[in-house]
Amino acid sequence: MSSVLIIGDTMRNPEMRHEVPIGIPDPFLYAEVDGRRIVAISSMEAIRVEGLGTGLEVHTFEEYGADELRRTHRDRHAFARELIVRAVKGLGIEKAAVPGKFPVQHSDAIREAGVELVVDQQHFDERRRRKSGHELEGIRRAQKAAEAGVATARELLARAERANGTLKLDGKPLTCELMKEHVQGAFLAHGAIAEEMILSHGAQTAVGHDMGSGQIAADDVVMLDLFPVDLESGCFADLTRTVAFGEIPEELKTWHALCREALDLVSAEVRPGVHGSELHRLVSEFFSDRGFPTILTKPDGEVLTDGFYHGLGHGVGLEVHEAPSLGIIGEELVPGDVITLEPGLYRQGFGGVRVEDLLLVTDDGYERLTDCPYELEL
Repeated sequence: MSSVLIIGDTMRNPEMRHEVPIGIPDPFLYAEVDGRRIVAISSMEAIRVEGLGTGLEVHTFEEYGADELRRTHRDRHAFARELIVRAVKGLGIEKAAVPGKFPVQHSDAIREAGVELVVDQQHFDERRRRKSGHELEGIRRAQKAAEAGVATARELLARAERANGTLKLDGKPLTCELMKEHVQGAFLAHGAIAEEMILSHGAQTAVGHDMGSGQIAADDVVMLDLFPVDLESGCFADLTRTVAFGEIPEELKTWHALCREALDLVSAEVRPGVHGSELHRLVSEFFSDRGFPTILTKPDGEVLTDGFYHGLGHGVGLEVHEAPSLGIIGEELVPGDVITLEPGLYRQGFGGVRVEDLLLVTDDGYERLTDCPYELEL
């Protein structure tokens, strides 16, 4: 049996964070060899990893000649490469499975040393799908932060005053940027943070990943797609709600009702063994039967910008987008998956509606992790 090998830090590398569940900013080595789960790491981090109590066998880089290499190398990259090779050889690794983002400089050096590396991203995706208790707790906290962000945004919009076709809050123009500041504050109060969020308005809402900018109008639609990360676990949540106020076009009201219906329809089908592509097909056919274009029903080669033009959802965990996929290409659901369902309808130059819930796949169905009002009208 080949070994497993990961090199990276736990702040940016989800495969490493899954195995070593604390924040470590500098790269180190994780390996599985003959049933042993091993970490080779700097001495300043070793005590933290040992304190996790997760059965990891911890070695410091000094065991592999780090002190000698520091004295003889003047190139820190060459130092890092040789140190990793010494650790890999010292652990007796002859062949190992590695993730797709395994660092090239280390893979070249390790292969030159006679060790066979096999890229197997699917293996690492699959082992992360069944969330650990620590990860699931983090996802739940992050989702509470997302829900607090939606509540904060709705409260700001409710307090805003109409002024010459725009909205003002406490005498200041109400902009997407100002709302994001308040939403970020709600995240932080719940132990989470977001590098970015979608808080868009008007015609911007027709562009699925337009992050949003500018002043909000007195009669407008606002899309909130929030995906904060829990600071303790490094796990994400994902939540979308659409809010409209003032003179709301009937078209938006109809779209929102259909998205809600589609969400209820597909949620009822979530269980282990169901294929993500089948869930996507179900929603695509629901929208297609009502006259909307979808990526499942459009002609090959056509670029779709209106209707239901994206996948139904995706897995969420140590990345905001991870396995399983719920699109035309998908995977079969398994217990422990955390997935989003996010039906949406859009028309370019006009606007869009999307609703999104987070679900945990259980042994016989699902648990909805989202507890947030759906109402379109403020």
